[in-house]
Amino acid sequence: MANRKVLFIAQHRLNRSPSQRFRFEQYLSILEDNGYSCDLSFLIDEEDDRIFYSKGNLDKKARIVAKSFKKRQLDASRANDYDIIFVQREAFMTGTTIFERKFAKSKAKLVFDFDDSIWLSNVSDANKSLNFLKNAGKTGKIISVSDHIIAGNDYLADYARKFNHRVSIIPTTIDTDMYTPNRNASKYSAVTIGWSGSITTIQHFNHAVPVLNRLKKKYADRIRIEVIGDGNYRHEELNIQGKPWNAQSEIEDLNALDIGIMPLPDDEWAKGKCGLKGLQYMALGIPTLMSPVGVNTEIIREGENGFLPQNEDEWFEILSDLIENESLRASIGQHGRRTVEELYSVQANAQKYLTLFDALAGA
Repeated sequence: MANRKVLFIAQHRLNRSPSQRFRFEQYLSILEDNGYSCDLSFLIDEEDDRIFYSKGNLDKKARIVAKSFKKRQLDASRANDYDIIFVQREAFMTGTTIFERKFAKSKAKLVFDFDDSIWLSNVSDANKSLNFLKNAGKTGKIISVSDHIIAGNDYLADYARKFNHRVSIIPTTIDTDMYTPNRNASKYSAVTIGWSGSITTIQHFNHAVPVLNRLKKKYADRIRIEVIGDGNYRHEELNIQGKPWNAQSEIEDLNALDIGIMPLPDDEWAKGKCGLKGLQYMALGIPTLMSPVGVNTEIIREGENGFLPQNEDEWFEILSDLIENESLRASIGQHGRRTVEELYSVQANAQKYLTLFDALAGA
């Protein structure tokens, strides 16, 4: 039997976007091994990336948008060549849903996948000048024309069901064959408390700064603070020089942490988050503290596989306990790893994708 064909529609090239990497890219080889031929159509190549996510350059950004529009027109023209078209977050970077509607009218089944509260307005500082082109409300329109929706958590699924009843929940997952713990990776004698994110989420780290200041005053050189994902971040009082994200060294960089933190504001955008950074820490056996927002409260069993501090004093007390107690760090880390293996790993969720794709492709 000929391979069933799937076209993945996304913004970025392979191994560039966390959303893509941990939502569908990890499953491409598994799909290929089970009778699917997978193509990826992305819009922003490495050269355009530097322009599109920098400030200014409006004329060059306009050319990138125009080039991207032509590429999506080509995708629409070949939609009938596929059994499934999988759109991750959106087909195009402006407010239009023209391409999703074209895909929906083809013979291919349209799958829409999302892992954030993208129906809310959230534009990076670099592209605030282009905010008038966006239309966060288009998410509901895309959902309404799709044959199936994959949501990263219950909160997102509840939103999707307002527009379409064909909704599955598949969590953001970690490949635990790649993410293997190395508790001896740190080069420092000090206990390292780390945060991983990006230039667009560094404001979340700032929620932890007051408690980290308290800890630094208490423990001085016994602790160090690491920020991964924003190479421009500086904090002199905490002696932080941010480290840029690097695909090749990501796991090594994370393994150097003794404690991982994922602070979040309690707002509608954060409620849609899928806990990725916390899951990365946990997969590597790193004891993890997450704000008790959204899916985090489902991932963490308080005091067993991680912690959900409610306020600054709880953050301070739990972090102090972990700093002073190596065996506690090891125990929490081991339980966190087991949680990811059992519930949030590629290995535990691959069959969900295969079953869904087989049903849609008529296998």
